[in-house]
Amino acid sequence: MPNHRFKFIFAVVALAALLSSSVPIAQAQDSAIDTYAITGARIVPVSGPVIERGTVVIRNGLIQAVGAEVPAPADARLIDGTGLTVYPGLIDAYTTLGMPQPTPQASRTGGVGASPAATPAPSPSPQASQFSSPNSTQPVGLQPELQAIDYVRAGSPEIEAARSSGITAALTSPREGIFMGQSALVNLAGANATQMTLRAPVAMHVGFTPLRAGVYPGSLLGVFSALRQMLLDAERLRIATLIYEKSPRGLRRPEHDRSLAALFPVLQREMPVVMFANTEREIRRAVDLAEEFNLRLIIAGGAESWKATDRLRARNVPVLLSLNFPRRTTAQSSEADPEPLRVLRARVEAPKTAARLQQAGVRFAFQSGAMTNMADFLLNAAKAVEHGLARDEALRAMTIRPAEIFGVADRLGTIEAGKIANLTITRGDIFDKSARIAYVFIDGRPVDLRPVTPTAPGGANAGGTWTLNINLGEGDVASTLTLEQQGGRLSGSISGALGSAEIANASVGAGGEIRFTAPLTIGGQTTEATFTGTISGNEMRGTVQVEGRSPGSFTGTRPNAPPSNAPSTTPPTQAQPRTEEISK
Repeated sequence: MPNHRFKFIFAVVALAALLSSSVPIAQAQDSAIDTYAITGARIVPVSGPVIERGTVVIRNGLIQAVGAEVPAPADARLIDGTGLTVYPGLIDAYTTLGMPQPTPQASRTGGVGASPAATPAPSPSPQASQFSSPNSTQPVGLQPELQAIDYVRAGSPEIEAARSSGITAALTSPREGIFMGQSALVNLAGANATQMTLRAPVAMHVGFTPLRAGVYPGSLLGVFSALRQMLLDAERLRIATLIYEKSPRGLRRPEHDRSLAALFPVLQREMPVVMFANTEREIRRAVDLAEEFNLRLIIAGGAESWKATDRLRARNVPVLLSLNFPRRTTAQSSEADPEPLRVLRARVEAPKTAARLQQAGVRFAFQSGAMTNMADFLLNAAKAVEHGLARDEALRAMTIRPAEIFGVADRLGTIEAGKIANLTITRGDIFDKSARIAYVFIDGRPVDLRPVTPTAPGGANAGGTWTLNINLGEGDVASTLTLEQQGGRLSGSISGALGSAEIANASVGAGGEIRFTAPLTIGGQTTEATFTGTISGNEMRGTVQVEGRSPGSFTGTRPNAPPSNAPSTTPPTQAQPRTEEISK
């Protein structure tokens, strides 16, 4: 018996020794896979002075060391950094990357905000099911409880295009509805949303586009009324809930409301609110709303934010500034009407906005703005530098500034020991036109880089000059509608016997669904009208809803549009080099 006991004890000790000896081996194997050293490179840490020749050591997904005298670990894979510049990984401050895209069927059914009584029951569509919250008290489009991270999908071509342009992380959120939901900050690598997530939720997102299908709110005035009402209702419910939880006896319990409860962190300033606003009027209205409810406001888009720097600076409101600069969307023709001065001015002013915000002391970060060619991200940032923006501020707008705005500056945005190893490595200065992306590290691992190619546009071709006939019950009235298109978003102006003005809240879907609002002067009074219709080739038709009047109709033609097979006027995509091999 003692002999058997001795053998048992010996076996246990031997097994324990074997397991303990195997741990360092496994750790060494992981270390060999997850450890890299970029040596002899120019390093721009953003948090400090440039290191003209130094080493960055990456281990287990984190930056282990950085400096001019840092030795490369013996177990590291070496990357010869001669001729390379290492930057913090670029951050796209507002995208729809990883989000399911709306479908034409969903747009036609009016799934955004449509009630069963208002429209026929829509047939099943991805949009109707993917962006609606079960058991919500609010219609689709007014559901702040939606979480972007629940919809993120990894590995899309758009994500690959962003990575190949040097972008390592992005704030992503749907861009449909009024309360669009709560965004997520994700790394652009990983097999699923869990591996990609850096922080979620980050912010509540709000848009000012009225709901489709003629359902309230169907005007800009109605949008702000709906926003105010939901915020007031949420505040009343929050107070009632606090009172009930403190002393419930004798009190009727407050009804549970997921949509209103999602606004509690917003009202308590625990969560910022990103409001998509481009025009000066929209931006100032957004600031007014934020002041009324004491919200932590962030402006997204910001095309005319330079006109409202007084309000933005006073409220310390940052701007997620779009780099999707306006460009001509149709081929030039000698017979075409000249573009309005407003459209020409927008193209000239767009690259100057960042420098103006910098001079005014308004914080800003760069976002891609739903651009269809991600190669434009760095190209347009370089244009902003050419128009007066300091180079170091341009770099900060793509690295530490968005990290600060989103509350993750302790883990992203600079090259410092202990931070996540997201790095963008270029051959040449990042703002030089000849620069190319050599490596991209995300979570401490290099990712494959593929040539950047334009993605399909977000909407049908709507750009150009249209001749409209508007009928409000008293015969056709001629007007001219000029549209400029950026993906699925539109801007432009309308002029004619019903007045001249800029359009607002304009968008076009992939199936040709178009919507915009514009003030019309009828009988000496100016009233906002909502145009909803469809585009088929060079023809447009739909309905016009003017507050206080019966619905009217409109038709339009675009006689000078180029044929569908006309060559694109978009500059060719800058060719990306092949991924440089990692030294063994």
